[in-house]
Amino acid sequence: MQGSGMKKKVVLGFAGVVALLVLFIGVASQKRCDAKSVSDYEYIGQLTDVMSIIKKSYVEEVDSKKLIQGAINGMLSALDPHSSYMSPESFTDLKVETQGAFGGLGIEISMKDGVLTVISPIEDTPAQRAGLKSGDQVVKIDDKFTKDLSISDAVKRMRGAKGSKVVLTIMREGFDRPKEFTLIRDIIQVKSVKYRMLDNGYGYLRIAQFQERTDDDMVKALHALVSENHGKQLSGLVLDLRNDPGGLLDQAVRVSDHFIPSGKLIVYTEGRDPESKMQFTATARSKEANYPIVVLINSGSASASEIVAGALQDHKRAIIMGVQSFGKGSVQTIIPLSDDSGLRLTTARYFTPSGRSIQAKGITPDIAVEQLEVGKSTLRDGMVIREKDLENHFENTDKKGTSAPQASDAKKSDSLKNDYQLMRALDLLKGWAILKGM
Repeated sequence: MQGSGMKKKVVLGFAGVVALLVLFIGVASQKRCDAKSVSDYEYIGQLTDVMSIIKKSYVEEVDSKKLIQGAINGMLSALDPHSSYMSPESFTDLKVETQGAFGGLGIEISMKDGVLTVISPIEDTPAQRAGLKSGDQVVKIDDKFTKDLSISDAVKRMRGAKGSKVVLTIMREGFDRPKEFTLIRDIIQVKSVKYRMLDNGYGYLRIAQFQERTDDDMVKALHALVSENHGKQLSGLVLDLRNDPGGLLDQAVRVSDHFIPSGKLIVYTEGRDPESKMQFTATARSKEANYPIVVLINSGSASASEIVAGALQDHKRAIIMGVQSFGKGSVQTIIPLSDDSGLRLTTARYFTPSGRSIQAKGITPDIAVEQLEVGKSTLRDGMVIREKDLENHFENTDKKGTSAPQASDAKKSDSLKNDYQLMRALDLLKGWAILKGM
């Protein structure tokens, strides 16, 4: 997730960093440099030695730029699952993604125990339509095994021209052997906000991902719901954040701001760099009426969606329903480099207003409701994956614990009947109104 409020950082090229460190340590040695500086110098010496050996003795001639990029990528991947080096192509793709349109399959992935694993398929994309699920292990992309691929390499292989085919070999809990899924690449245009009326007076608003225009789109959706309710204020709202992998921090803050009183804390971040220590409070902007809200979350709700759920929960502005969320409580800052590449670097942890860190824990729902297939007692989602399952994830140090076209009435009824969690959320809102009137 981007820390969009942070200042842009000037980052030296790799060779410049090495030269600067050597110069710094050389000066420091004249002033009795400490043991840590000596140790750092020795490690940098090892790095340059290895690079020299490769350049001299490797069976084929090696491009120095490729070696340096590999070293940078190795450094970042050793830190945590979310820090990474982005080539110029990947960096450009990231900027396009935050605007809500990009080419590919529509799949959020990460590493679990060294295995490329699906966090969640993005709604209404080839990945979702093909039946991919949270927790699926991607064994192969076409004929290439993913074991030795970085996330950026895997993403690159899944990208391609619209209409082209890619075969993902998937292992899933309950499978006897890996199964091939054939997907047709498409231009992924993620509709950040979708909405509809569920019943008389009760609205439904889904945020699929936090993008540059999420807040603006949500304002339009809320106005549209009031219009559909014959100009009357809503009796209640279901805010659906299930399988929302997150996105931009500032958009999570803006969305929360609509429902939280002015001056109240929404989220704060803490890190070693003073610039990473920030607080975000609700502004004096126009607020939504104090109607009941149920927020739906699941194991695919991560990052920005957890910020919103945590803020509304702490301020007792909404009831959180569903299952434990993903648990990604860290902030990634995007740092551009001089050659149009970039770093995605974890720079801070975020905390809910009450001081909870949800890193590797997630948001605990007020009312736990599994997603059951209607008429059955089996779980729909099967195996799930959360932040705590990812390789090199941060441990939680917190001691406090833990505008879319409208569907026809028939379609709305069917979609509601097929969504057990949503049915329960609407029942709760109706019961809320009944109790209030007693």
